[in-house]
Amino acid sequence: QVQLAESGGGSVQAGGSLRLSCAASGYTFSGYCMGWFRQLPGKEREGVASIYTGGRSIYYADSVKGRFTISEDNAKNTVYLQMNSLKPEDTAMYYCARDRSPRTVGPSCSLQSYTTGRVGYWGQGTQVTVSS
Repeated sequence: QVQLAESGGGSVQAGGSLRLSCAASGYTFSGYCMGWFRQLPGKEREGVASIYTGGRSIYYADSVKGRFTISEDNAKNTVYLQMNSLKPEDTAMYYCARDRSPRTVGPSCSLQSYTTGRVGYWGQGTQVTVSS
């Protein structure tokens, strides 16, 4: 049974940092697109960062490039999202996500390809609030 357990959200002031963690279980960790999506009330869920686990192909939304870093720890079956220089517009519910199926090439995990329609499993979500 696939499970994604998130942690690390919270409230910070603009310019601050947070690190989100997503501990995966119930399947072989490598070979999947995993990523972080975020959603504001009344808005669609959007991809923030993605990674091809075990292959280290990494992709970011333009809005977070240079500020957010996605990484993985294969020994812990965990994906992280380090968020620095946070802005009020980063305020959202953040969700960890895993692709429906394993992939054989990293570029399949680009945010243009790895959209909400390809997500098979979601974490429960963690709130990030950035105050000005």
